[in-house]
Amino acid sequence: MIGRLFKIATVIAGLAAGSVLAATRNLPSNGTSRRAEPADAPTAEERRNREAKSSLKRWVKIAAALGVLAVIGGFLIAASGIIPIKASSGHWAITAWILDFSKNRSVATHTIGMEAPALDDPWMALKGAGHYDFGCRPCHGSPELPQPRVAWRMTPPPPYLPPEIAQWEPEELFYIVKHGIKFTGMPAWPSAHRDDEVWAMVAFLRKFPRLSADEYRELARGEADPSGEVAPLPELAGPEGARRALTTSCARCHGVNGLGREPGGFPRLAGQTPAYLDLSLQAYAREQRHSGVMQPIAGGLSGEEMRELARYYAGLPRPSPQPSSLEDQSAIERGAAIARQGIPGQRVPACVACHGPGNLPRNPVYPELAGQYADYLELQLKLFNQEQRGGTAYAHLMRQVAAGLNAEQMRDAARYYASLSSASGAVNK
Repeated sequence: MIGRLFKIATVIAGLAAGSVLAATRNLPSNGTSRRAEPADAPTAEERRNREAKSSLKRWVKIAAALGVLAVIGGFLIAASGIIPIKASSGHWAITAWILDFSKNRSVATHTIGMEAPALDDPWMALKGAGHYDFGCRPCHGSPELPQPRVAWRMTPPPPYLPPEIAQWEPEELFYIVKHGIKFTGMPAWPSAHRDDEVWAMVAFLRKFPRLSADEYRELARGEADPSGEVAPLPELAGPEGARRALTTSCARCHGVNGLGREPGGFPRLAGQTPAYLDLSLQAYAREQRHSGVMQPIAGGLSGEEMRELARYYAGLPRPSPQPSSLEDQSAIERGAAIARQGIPGQRVPACVACHGPGNLPRNPVYPELAGQYADYLELQLKLFNQEQRGGTAYAHLMRQVAAGLNAEQMRDAARYYASLSSASGAVNK
């Protein structure tokens, strides 16, 4: 097979070389000859124009032939196998410079006109830190281990980020985190639908250079145990994989007690229905609910582990309401009206029919919203509105509802449900 490819390439190279020689034979010479011209012969200016066009055509043919030769030569070199692809040899200096220069220029060009949102909300860095420790630390390190040894043997080696962050604008960091970088092993964000998660990672990266090892552990892991050593949890008596997932992944964001981590970067899972939690994990694993954080975690769980984790969190005590200020009271009242009556003029139904509060029977796959973080609920409504959230087989119902709400109404409804102490409808005053 290789021999046949070489023969074909040799024939093509011969034809291209012949084309070059044929074209060069017809190049105009410096000397001129005078011949008798008929009366209707073209003028000198017309002859010069024709000769210029003819010369241009010949040079185009030569350039095309040389291009073909270059392609064939490159193919022959690649087919010979002499180009080293081993990571142990690193890049040539010129190759490294070209790749780095191209990367910098590409990022700068593709972020023209992009504007970063506010990145100072405390939950944003908290949210980004959890995923960094899970997905990025093995290559880019942490204050505890700045340069992981396996990743250091990659070509190019992934850098320890704190010294590098200052040279990039937030918009440039967003572009790199979202899209990854070719030829480096840097992957794109696992979900193309969740820019809010990418911005959360940027918020963490901007804070990263100032973190000590202890501060990093607290921000990134919370209650999680990165060693995988599982403390006895009598409530979680299922498979070992479920216990490991809880203590190394779930607790990182949602806590062992299921109450999330202040101030609302992650949802409270305690007291949800097992059916809702189980179906949500399945939707993440099938990439039907979008999240670059949750999709990789759920994708590594078996069906039995999902069911056991759902049962565990569903059995925990329901959360207490979020504290509300006097300024929130008017928003809570407006949100209560939306939840109880809907907004008929905007084709928005009452929320209580599916999410409570109340004693009417409801579908167990609909989530409980009472006591949930207001910021989290507001974000979910925005994602539904933008058709960026996905979810279970019932998610399309919420897309229609969210499409009828404006930003203030989303905020009011979220504040109302955050103020509830339980599905009974008591409001925190």
